[in-house]
Amino acid sequence: MNVPSTESIRNVAVVSNAGSGKTSLVEALAYGAGSLPTLGSVLTGTTASDFEPEEIHRQTSLSTSVLRCSVNDTTLNLLDTPGSPSFTGETRSALRVVDGAILVVSAVMGVRSEIQRLWTSIHDAGLPCVVFVNDLDKDGTDFAQMVDALVKELEITAIPMTLPIGAGAQLTDVVDLLRNCVLTPHSDRPLPQETPVSAQWRDQVDQARRRLTELVAEEDESLLDRYLTDGELGDEVLLEGLRMGVQRGVLVPIVGGSALRRIGVSTLMNCLTDLMPSPLRRAQFVAIHGTGGAEGAAQITRQPLGTEPVSAVVFKTLIDPFVGRLSYVRVYSGTLEADTALYNATRQVRERGGHLFSILGKKYTPIPRAMAGDIVAIGKLKDSLTGDTLCDERAPIRYPGIQFAKPVLSFAIEPKSNADIEKVSLGLHKLIEEDPSLEFVRHLETKEMVLGGMGQLHIDVALEKLHRKYGADVTLHAPKIPYRESIRSVAQAQGKYKKQTGGHGQYGDCWLEVGPLPRGKGFEFNNNIVGGAIPRNFVPAVEKGVVEALHEGPLGGYPVVDLRVSVYDGSYHVVDSSEMAFKIAGSMGVKKALEAAHPILLEPLMSVEVDVPADCVGAVLGDLNGRRGRIVMVVANGHMETVKALVPHAEMLTYAPSLNSMTGGRGSYLMESAQYEEVPKELVGRIVEEHKAARHVAGVH
Repeated sequence: MNVPSTESIRNVAVVSNAGSGKTSLVEALAYGAGSLPTLGSVLTGTTASDFEPEEIHRQTSLSTSVLRCSVNDTTLNLLDTPGSPSFTGETRSALRVVDGAILVVSAVMGVRSEIQRLWTSIHDAGLPCVVFVNDLDKDGTDFAQMVDALVKELEITAIPMTLPIGAGAQLTDVVDLLRNCVLTPHSDRPLPQETPVSAQWRDQVDQARRRLTELVAEEDESLLDRYLTDGELGDEVLLEGLRMGVQRGVLVPIVGGSALRRIGVSTLMNCLTDLMPSPLRRAQFVAIHGTGGAEGAAQITRQPLGTEPVSAVVFKTLIDPFVGRLSYVRVYSGTLEADTALYNATRQVRERGGHLFSILGKKYTPIPRAMAGDIVAIGKLKDSLTGDTLCDERAPIRYPGIQFAKPVLSFAIEPKSNADIEKVSLGLHKLIEEDPSLEFVRHLETKEMVLGGMGQLHIDVALEKLHRKYGADVTLHAPKIPYRESIRSVAQAQGKYKKQTGGHGQYGDCWLEVGPLPRGKGFEFNNNIVGGAIPRNFVPAVEKGVVEALHEGPLGGYPVVDLRVSVYDGSYHVVDSSEMAFKIAGSMGVKKALEAAHPILLEPLMSVEVDVPADCVGAVLGDLNGRRGRIVMVVANGHMETVKALVPHAEMLTYAPSLNSMTGGRGSYLMESAQYEEVPKELVGRIVEEHKAARHVAGVH
C-alpha cells in the first residue's frame, strides 16, 4: 500500500449535534471517494463508521471512528465524532489531532446551542472549517435562510459554495459555484454527473458567483484591488484567495445538500481537498523538551517533516478481547516505522512498537510506515494511554495532554454476584483506558464503588460494554452522600477506663476538651498536660483513641471533622495503666465531649456551572434555588449564559434529566466539589434516620 506524503494528507473532524447526519455524510464521502464498495445506512446498521453493537442498536455514533479515503492525489482521514453531549470527550480528542473540521448543521433542526458550542471549540482550536447544511431535501427547509442564520448565530463570513436546484422533496442536485456546473448524483455510481448550468438558472448562478467573488476579495487587499480594476477574478486566483481565507479562519465555506441522497457531497469533497490545509501548512507544534513536567521546562517546536525526530500523540485507545489493543495516533513529526521501539515521554516508559495500520472504520490495513501528519493505528502498545506522547528516546519531547471534562453524573454500582466483583473492577478499568471521561472510584467513607460519566447515555453504554466485553453485570443506585459531622461549641469530658481482673488490671484516665475549627481545617490534637498527670508515653495512645472515635460521630455515625481536641488532665496507675487503656479512655472521653459540644451535620456543596440559552435562564435559576442552591453569578456568553452556583451534592443527583427537560436538551453543566457547610436543621432528622435505617439493613450496628 502506498504511504501518503505529508503534503497530500488532509485530517478533518466531522462534528455536530446528534441526529444531524454526520455518519451518513461520512459514509457518502467515503463512498464517493471509492473507498467503500457500497453505500451503508445508519438505519440498517451497515455504515463503516458505526460498527460497535451499541452504536448499531441505538443508530447513533458513540465513539470517534476514522475513515481513510483517497481522492486523486489526496489522502483524507475523516474522523466521525459522536453528537451526544455525553461523549464530548471523543470530540475533544478528535479536534486535538486534526487540521480542519466539517460542521454539519441540519436545516430541519437549525443552529442549535450545541452547534454554537462546537463552533466555539473549532474556533478556539484555530481550525479552518467548512459547514455542510444537511437535510435540504426535507419540506420547509431553505438554504438561504440557513446561511443567514449561520452568519447571525456564529458571527462568521459565510461563503455559499452551492446553489440548490429545487427545494424540499423536489431537490435534485446543486450548482457547484466554484466549478460553475450542475452536479447530479448517480444512484449506482460514486461520482456525480456534471452538466452545464441551464439558461433557466444562469442569472441566479452568475449573481451567486459574483457574491462569492466579492466576499473572497474583501478579505485580501491585493485581491480587492485586482477585482475593482478587472471586474472579476480568474478561477485559479479565486480558488487561491478562498483557500488562504479559509486557512486563516476568516472565511467559512457553506455547502448545502442531502447526505442521504449524496446531493452536494461532491462539492464538499472538493472543499476538503482544495481548501483544507495539509499538516505542512499548519503552525509548528509546541511541546515541552524532555519528559519532566516541571514548570518552567524549556519549550521546543517540531516541524511536520520526515527529517525531524519522530513524535506522535495517542488520541484514542481501543481494547478488544479478540483483536487486542490498538492505539490511534497522530504523527506530528518524523517517520514512524512499523515494529520500531518508541518512548512514552508522558509515562517515561519504553514501548515495543507494533504493526502500523491505516484505518477504515473497523478495517485495519497494515502499512510499513507513517509520515509526519498522518493518522494511523499502532498495535499492542502495553502502557500508552489516550493523551500520551510517543517519541524517539534520543530526542524526548512531550506534547500537552488532552483535557477531558469532569463527570457530571454518578451512580453507585454493585456487582450482581460475588463472582462478578473482579470482572467488574477489571472491566471498568479497561473501559476507562478506552474512554478517559469515565471515572471509577471506591469511596472510603461510603464504602461504595461509584461510576461517573458525562450523562445517562454515557453510563448506560459503559455498562452495556461491560456486559458484552467482560461478562460482568451490575445494579445501579444513587450514591450515598459523604456527609460529615462537626461541633458548634467547646465542651470538656472525662474518659476513664478501669477494669480489674485476676492479674494486672487496666486503668486509663484523661480529661479532654473539644472545640470547633474553621471549616475545612480538618483535625488538630494538642497535648496540654502539665505536671505529669499522664506520662508522655501514653499521650499518643490517647490521640489514637480519639482519632478512631472520630470515624463515627454522635449524630448519624458520619466522620467528624473541623475540630480541635486537647488532652489537659488525667491520672494513671503505675501498674495497671497501659497504652490500650489510655486509647480506650481517649475514645470514651471524646465521644462524651462531642455529645456536649452541640454536634452538627455537614453536607458537601458542589460548584456548578450551567450553560444555557438565554431564554431558559429564568427556569434554571428557579430550579437551582429550589435545590437549595446559592447563585454566585450569571455571565453572558454570546447567545448563551453561564450560571455559576453552589448547590448541595444531595440535590444534584437527578439534575441531568431535569436540565435536559428545562432546556430541550440545549443546556449543559459541569460540577466539582467545593466545600462543606452545615445542613439546615429541618433536614437533619430525616437524613440521620435514613442513614441509620440503611446501616440497620446492611447489618452495621
